Formats: sequence, C-alpha cells, structure tokens
Amino acid sequence: MYKFEVYKDKAGEFRFRFKASNGEAMFSSEGYKAKASAMSAIESIKKNTPGAEVVDQTKAES
Repeated sequence: MYKFEVYKDKAGEFRFRFKASNGEAMFSSEGYKAKASAMSAIESIKKNTPGAEVVDQTKAES
C-alpha cells in the first residue's frame, strides 16, 4: 500500500516522503517549519493530482 511518512529532518523541519507498496521512497518534500503545513501539502497532493498530466521536457534523441 502506498503511504506518506511525516518526519523531522536534522534541521528540525517537517518533511514527508511518499513510499510505494514495496517500501521504496518515490519522492520527498521540501522542509516546512510547521507540521500542519506538511500535512496540508499532503492533503493538497491527494486532492489535486488524480488527473495530473505528464509533460515530457526532454528532447527526442535523433
């Protein structure tokens, strides 16, 4: 099962990482001063990304 993990980094900021069902971290966040801000970011991702498009900004190789 996919999950978000909230933690404090060495600088004392709150961060989160998103983990796949195999336990591999897929991405992590920036640092937030307040835990509530990190939690809000997680909720925003959950709410706003189901139809996110993929934009490939790499150039096609010849």
